Amino acid sequence: MPTYVTLLSWTDQGVRNYKDTAKRSEAFGSAVQKLGAKLLSIYWTVGPYDLVAVVEAPDDETATAALLQLGGVGNVRSTTLRAFGPEEMERIVAKAAG
Repeated sequence: MPTYVTLLSWTDQGVRNYKDTAKRSEAFGSAVQKLGAKLLSIYWTVGPYDLVAVVEAPDDETATAALLQLGGVGNVRSTTLRAFGPEEMERIVAKAAG
């Protein structure tokens, strides 16, 4: 399944509710699973982003739906990157090389 790395920043609401952040991450994992995706890992970070989540989803539409649900709650804003594993990158390089 495709992998997505999501950089998350707390909104003002998210910061006010920081005590619930671990519970919110569990809820996100459950919501993602209901859509047919999987929350592989989540990390709380120091720096320009407050959290980093790694999600596997069957397609871009599912990943986008999961992140829209997450953003709709109002605690975070997200920037998502499509990530490629070694096997995927080998195929991409082979395709590029002709």
